Amino acid sequence: MTSPQKNLVDAEASLNPRFVGGPWGALAPFLLFVAGVIWLVAGGSPDERGFWPVALAALALGLLLARDREAYSRASIAGMAQPIVALMITAWLLAGVLGSIVTATGVVQSLAAVCARAGLEGGLFVAAAFLVCCALSTATGTSIGTVLLCGPLLYPTGGVLGCDPAVLLGAVLGGATFGDNISPISDTTIASSLTQEADLGGVVRSRLRYALPAGIVALVLYALFGGGGEATAGGSLDDVSWASLFLLAAPALVVVLLLRRKHLVESLLFGILLALALGLGLGRLTFGQLLSLDSESMRAGGLLMDGLERGVGASILTLLLMALVSNLEHSGLIDRLLALAGRRIASARGADAWIFLMMNAVVLLITHTTVAILAVGRFARETGERYGVSPYRRANVLDVSGCGFPFLLPYMLPVVLAAGTSSAGEPLGLPRLSPAEVGLANYHSMVLLGILVLAIATGWGRDEA
Repeated sequence: MTSPQKNLVDAEASLNPRFVGGPWGALAPFLLFVAGVIWLVAGGSPDERGFWPVALAALALGLLLARDREAYSRASIAGMAQPIVALMITAWLLAGVLGSIVTATGVVQSLAAVCARAGLEGGLFVAAAFLVCCALSTATGTSIGTVLLCGPLLYPTGGVLGCDPAVLLGAVLGGATFGDNISPISDTTIASSLTQEADLGGVVRSRLRYALPAGIVALVLYALFGGGGEATAGGSLDDVSWASLFLLAAPALVVVLLLRRKHLVESLLFGILLALALGLGLGRLTFGQLLSLDSESMRAGGLLMDGLERGVGASILTLLLMALVSNLEHSGLIDRLLALAGRRIASARGADAWIFLMMNAVVLLITHTTVAILAVGRFARETGERYGVSPYRRANVLDVSGCGFPFLLPYMLPVVLAAGTSSAGEPLGLPRLSPAEVGLANYHSMVLLGILVLAIATGWGRDEA
């Protein structure tokens, strides 16, 4: 009789799904998903929950095209079970709880009152939010952590101050992108430098020539277009409780722990505990607000449940999307793309361009920037060395490309995550934003991609050292 342990080993070893049409057949389900997302966005821009049926349909198509449906199912589960997926889902749920507790204490109105008295309203508040997120993401090296911490707090605050909702969350996402791109402790910065055998300090210094101009232009755009919103119904600043400002210590504690290189989950849990202690101790919360039980409907409610439910939409979409991505990764399609590209390069400019094209193609398919950098890294190094492209340049093309479309397109996880934080503004009458609305307002990533394309076309920075 076969042991359960042997079955588990066999399952892990046979993640090689085969499709009708070969590796290219593996692309059909993903194309269906992208087409469905575009159709939904064009028809009404739903939130991330609207993408669930499209992802299910794409998974079903993949199953029908799979020659080995057992391997297809195993690869799907393996994609869902990746540690990075579990981390993102856990972080979203915990951040939802933290945001629900903090905003329920009235901290949004109090913070808005402080900003209004300082003259930070409309576009000025959006520009300030961008700078705050730039600083936080650079210091912590995490775009996910920055969005999770800043989105639920800054979005409702900006709504009270008359900011444009989409541009405000676009600024949060853009600021998170900035630090992900240049921070020496960002996983993308580390991956891009290691794969190109370049020293980390040199990579960061050379990358500033792309990031700083993009950041300055984005800052101006956020200031110009960030205003024009209407103050929400919860926007009265006359009756605020200044004691609620002490609740800002909870997200501040999360930032301090992240700066000390503590795990994101550990940091968020301690932030929740501090928020609970301060909220209850200062009389801004009651135990009844935290958890309520309805015996008739047999349902639980309260701030804790509300916070957890904020992360459900993005969590389920992530699981379904990573199942699709896993089958693409294991199908051999990416290896074929890289081999095809390698036969078409004949110059240093061509090497630049094909590294850019392949990085974008892979990241669009597998949706994770760091994994894409690792997948394209060897191709970029060997191609660049053959045509004299410096290690810094290769690392920058990889990383800057990875900070473009993944932070712009509505099916990419950072954009879905940022859009999900807009649920924090619903109690104040702010709209729940779609991923498309938020992604199109990430001016920083747009400008960053434009600068890189211009650099590749003109050769500017190709010999950077």
